[in-house]
Amino acid sequence: MLKLEIVTPEKKVVDAEVNSVTIPTASGEAGILPNHAPMISALKPGILEFSDRNSTQRVAIAGGFVEVSHDRVTILADSAYTADDVDTAAVNAELESAQRAIAAASSQPIEETEALRDQVESANARLRLAAGK
Repeated sequence: MLKLEIVTPEKKVVDAEVNSVTIPTASGEAGILPNHAPMISALKPGILEFSDRNSTQRVAIAGGFVEVSHDRVTILADSAYTADDVDTAAVNAELESAQRAIAAASSQPIEETEALRDQVESANARLRLAAGK
């Protein structure tokens, strides 16, 4: 078993014993099982999935960091949402606003719109989570 903690600046979102965790890292999706090698990685906006004996649960995260050590997975996320937390109307408005801002900044270097692109990825992850996909 793995000890999973998902923490945001506001609260501890998850504190559970799980069988596996799948996380969206900056270099791709990573699966973590018991006895995983130690690692630290940046997280990108996306859906984190974890399973225990009876079910699989999903949480949309908006970036952060993960540390894996001694069958312990600690996620320090900028924000984390369960499906029940997602207000689809508000997220759609946020998504449209970010997309308009990206379009308006089309002449700027791509590095300068990274925060906006992360905002779009985060909004899309929350919408996928709310839709059950």
